[in-house]
Order: sequence, then C-alpha cells, then structure tokens
Amino acid sequence: MIGNGLAYLSVVVRDVAAVADMLNRDFKMEASMLTVGSGGNRTPVFPVGKTAIALFEVGDPFVGGTERTGVHHLGVEVDFPVSAALTAGEAGIPMLSDSLEWGLGGTQRLLLDPKATGGVVTYLSEPLNVPRPDPQVVERIDHIGVASEDNNLARDVFTRRLGWEMESTQTDTEVAQVVETFTSDKYGVTYRPKSAELVGGVRVAFVTIGDCELEFLQNLNSQSVDQVERGPGSTRQDQNVINRFIQSRGPGLHHLALKVRDINGQLSRLESAGHTLIDTRGRPGSRQAQIGFIHPASLGGLLIHLVEREEIA
Repeated sequence: MIGNGLAYLSVVVRDVAAVADMLNRDFKMEASMLTVGSGGNRTPVFPVGKTAIALFEVGDPFVGGTERTGVHHLGVEVDFPVSAALTAGEAGIPMLSDSLEWGLGGTQRLLLDPKATGGVVTYLSEPLNVPRPDPQVVERIDHIGVASEDNNLARDVFTRRLGWEMESTQTDTEVAQVVETFTSDKYGVTYRPKSAELVGGVRVAFVTIGDCELEFLQNLNSQSVDQVERGPGSTRQDQNVINRFIQSRGPGLHHLALKVRDINGQLSRLESAGHTLIDTRGRPGSRQAQIGFIHPASLGGLLIHLVEREEIA
C-alpha cells in the first residue's frame, strides 16, 4: 500500500477567511495556520480525524490557479515522496513531474499524473505536523466524493496498483412504477401494473484511505441529464449532479462528506445559524447512512454533506 492515509485534503473556496470563520463557529473546528509552498503565505488547515482540510482562495498557485471552487486535490501521506512515487511508477501510475515541490507547513510533495488516476488529482506529501483537537461536532471525514466515468478503472488504480482496500460497492437506483386503471360505474376498477422503468441510478465504490473513503460515483444508465431534475434530493437527482459535473469539468473530486452524530439536530442548528440547506432533514444515502447536503453558496462554493451512520466491521 502506498501511503499512510491522507495528510490533507485541499479545497478551493471564495473568501477563505469567511469560510474558516464558519468552520470554526458552526462546525466547532480549530485551524492551524501553515505556510504554503516556498513563499511566506499561510492558510488555515483544519485537522479532522486523522487528516486535515486545507482552504485556498480561487486562483491560488498552490491549487494550479484554478478559478473553480470545490475539492481540488488529495495529499496522500508518505514518509518519502520520491520512494513512494517510484513505487507508484512501477505499478503503472507515473509522476506528472519528477521534481519535488514545497507543500504545506514545510513539507515536500510530488504530483501523480491525473490521467493515470481517473482525474483524481493526487499528491504524495510528507506528513503534516498539526495538533489534533478532540472532535466536538465533526468526528472525521466520512468520504470524499469522486465523479467517475469508470469505476472499474478506479478499482484498478486505487486498489490493485496503489494498494488501498475496497471497503464496499453498491448500486443505487430509482424506478418508476406505472399502473394502468380501468374505472367503470358498473364493474368497478381494474388495475394493470406495467413493468418498472429505471429513471436514475449510480454505481458506487468505496475505497478506504486512512480513516475515510473515496466514494466513486458512476452513471448507471445513459439517460440525458436534460431529462431529469437538478440538484440532490433523490438517486435520480444525484445522478444528474454527477453527470453535469463530468460534462463541465471532467471526472474528478466532487464533494466532501463529514461524519456527525444526530444529523437532524446538526442540520437544524446550521439552518438557524443562517446556512442554506439542500436537505433540511437527513435522507437515506449509501451504506445505510442518513445524509444531508448544505448548499455550496453557504460555504464559499464548497459542496459538503453531513453523514450519520453506524460502523459495520
């Protein structure tokens, strides 16, 4: 297995200071200010579980100057980036560049070729040195959502080649059942059910890295995104969100999911704090979880959802 888990997760937002304040105030997360690259700039990094969430402004060189908000890249924790990169190369996952670059907090890192990782931008990074406060609201990162074009490729890259464990797979579907009726004032009502029709679905694969998972979401059927409603709220709508993301950006990191207790209580508290919610109460999600999405406009363009679920060994 390459890496000890995730050192950090890089996310891009509008107004880092405002988002950092909300994470501290509303999610009870504490930040460490770490240097960025070789310059003197610093950015807030929020330890959560065994990893950390690092915030960057739109256009920051550390995230390639991207103008798009959201989850940008993984920093896989390795003790020796060059050795780890050579091992990955021998497994068929080459580096994009063989030059070490400065990462967070004085660490060094190397970038794997995103073409070889299904669009998941992945750095091999030395461990971060940050304090680990006890969780108050967020227990840890539950998973990082990935918009995937091919879950078989994801399985090959992240389990067979990089050596991480496949936690579970599932298929989420939404079907419509049409019933034809014949109503007579003399003979009553006759019902004829017709075949169920698949209206939406995603293939899901969870790959464990450290204390969280990568959740690969692949379109199950070929239905046009123009034929389904927009926004999360059901399997069909979730499929639409993934389709539209891939059409506009290509496959890659999509959203961040945080594990909490009492999801309905947390959603209510966030709504009272002024956040716009997509789900005001938990709804069924993968792995027998209850999930609830927060609108990205509330967190500087970052799509987050909360997860409440029981661990199954």
